[in-house]
Amino acid sequence: MSEFEREAMEYDVVIVGAGPAGLSAAIRIKQLDADLNVVVLEKGSEVGAHILSGAVLDPCGLDALIPDWKKRGAPLNTPVAKDNFYVLGQAGQIRIPNWPMPPLMNNHGNYIVSMGNVCRWMAEQAEELGVEVFPGMSCSELVYGENGEVKGVVAGEFGKNADGTPSEAYEPGMELLGKYVLISEGVRGSLAKEIIARYDLSKGRDEQKFGLGMKEIWEIDPAKHREGTVTHTMGWPLGGNAGGGGFIYHAENNQVFIGAVVHLNYRNPHLFPYMEFQRMKHHPMIADLLKGGKRVAYGARAISEGGYQSMPKAAFPGGALLGCSVGLVNVPRIKGNHNAMLSGKAAAEHVVDALREGRSGDVLEGYEKELRTGAVAKDLKRVRNVKPLWSKWGLGASLALGGFDMWTNNLFGFSLFGTLKHGKSDAESTGKAQDFKSIDYPKPDGVLSFDRLTNVSFSATNHEESQPCHLKLTDPDIPVRVNLAEFAGPSARYCPAGVYEFLGEGADAKFQINFQNCVHCKTCDIKDPMGNITWTVPQGGDGPNYPNM
Repeated sequence: MSEFEREAMEYDVVIVGAGPAGLSAAIRIKQLDADLNVVVLEKGSEVGAHILSGAVLDPCGLDALIPDWKKRGAPLNTPVAKDNFYVLGQAGQIRIPNWPMPPLMNNHGNYIVSMGNVCRWMAEQAEELGVEVFPGMSCSELVYGENGEVKGVVAGEFGKNADGTPSEAYEPGMELLGKYVLISEGVRGSLAKEIIARYDLSKGRDEQKFGLGMKEIWEIDPAKHREGTVTHTMGWPLGGNAGGGGFIYHAENNQVFIGAVVHLNYRNPHLFPYMEFQRMKHHPMIADLLKGGKRVAYGARAISEGGYQSMPKAAFPGGALLGCSVGLVNVPRIKGNHNAMLSGKAAAEHVVDALREGRSGDVLEGYEKELRTGAVAKDLKRVRNVKPLWSKWGLGASLALGGFDMWTNNLFGFSLFGTLKHGKSDAESTGKAQDFKSIDYPKPDGVLSFDRLTNVSFSATNHEESQPCHLKLTDPDIPVRVNLAEFAGPSARYCPAGVYEFLGEGADAKFQINFQNCVHCKTCDIKDPMGNITWTVPQGGDGPNYPNM
C-alpha cells in the first residue's frame, strides 16, 4: 500500500487493457445499458501501441459483437484468398496439401489484419457509445475491498526516481474503483498474475504454456506480392531444437507480415529464438520473396499456448479475467483474437445481469461456466491435445496424431487421447548448458537479417530512463551465480530485445538489465530457469509504439 493519499473515481465497471477483449467488454456493456459508467485504461501511449499479433482474424467475434462492422468501416480489408502449408528444409520445402487438413484449419472467410488498427477502430466504437478510454495509464496496483474482493486499480503513477523514491515531479496516480473490475492485460500481465495467485485460480488446472512470437512488416516488390495469401511453415530452422514455425501473410499495400513463433518449453539453453527467426528469412523461398524489399517494423510478444486444460478460473471476487489473461489461443490455428472478443462479450453480459440484480464485488460464476462450456470452449477443446502431442513427440507426431485428433473431435466430438497434460512449466523445461551443444548462428547480414538492437529501433520503444527498472529480480545474485554458471546465461538469448546481458568473465562477471529496450513481451517472466524475473508495468505510455502491428 502507498503512503500517499490518492484521489478516487468511481465507475460501474473498470477495464484494464484496450485490446480486443477489453474493448469488446466495454462496447457490449454500453450496448446493453447506455447509462452504465465504463472506463478502459491502457498502458500504451495510444490504443494499439502495444498490440502485436500475426494476424489472420476469424471475424466470428466481431460478427457477434458488431454485426454491421463492414458498414461501420472496420479495417478488415484483406480477405484470405489462398492457404499454404510448408515443411521447410534448409535448402527446399515440401507443401502439405490442404485437403487432409481438418476444416477448422481453413482460413477462407478470415482476414489478414493489423490488430493494432482493429483495436483503434474498436476504441472509436466504444467512445461513440460513451466509454471513457484513457491511454498512457499503467495500472500498477490492485485495490482490495474489506471483504478481500478486487474493487479497483491504481493508475497513472508517474515521477519515481530510479531507487523508487518520489521525485519532485511525482504524481501518485488515482484509484479507479468499480463494482466490477475486468482484467484484459494480455499474456502474463502483472495484475492477472497477482490475482491468479491470490485466489488460487489455477488450482486443478494444467500448467500454462507459452510461445514467443516475433514479427516484422516488410514492403516488398509489387511483382512478388500476392494479396490475401497466407503461408505457414514448420521444420527448418528450428528442427528438433524447439517447437514452433513461421508465418507469411500478404497484407494490403504491398506489405508482408512475416514472423516466427518459438515454443518456450525448449530444453537447450543455448537456443536463441530471435536468431532462429532471422535465420528463417534466409530460406531460399523466403529470401526470394523479400529480395529488394525493406523491413519497416519489428516487435515481439509472448503467446499463451496451454489451451483449454490450462485456463485458470476466469472469475474472481470482484471481477473477471478476459482474453489472453486467461489464455484463449487456438494453437494450431494460431488465432486467439476471436476468442478474446467472445470472452469480453460474455463477461460484459454477466456483469450487466449482475448489476441489474443489484450485485457487486462477487464472483461471476456464470461467466466462468460460459467460458468453459460455450463457443470459446468449443473452439479450444477440439484442439487441446495438439500442443502436448507436439511437446512430447515432436513435429511429425504432431502433424499425424494431432491432425487425427482434430478430425475425430470435429467429426465425433471426442478424443481417443482424452485430455493430455503439458507437464513441466516452460522455466522448468530449461536444461543445463553442459548437457547440450552450443548453436552457431550466422551473423546478421543487414539486408535480410538484423541484430536485435537495430530491430528494436523499428519498434519505436522508449522508456523514461530515470524511473525504476520495471524488471524485478527476486535475488540479484542468481543471474551470475546460477543462470550463467549452470545455464550459460539464457536471458541474454531468450529476450528478443537485448534487455539482458552479461558483462565480464569469471569472478568479474556482472548482470546488466537494459530495461529501456523492453518491448513488453514478458518472455523473461516466463522462461527464466529459476523464476527470478518478474515483469511489472513501467510508467504509462512507455514501451513500444507499434504503428500497424
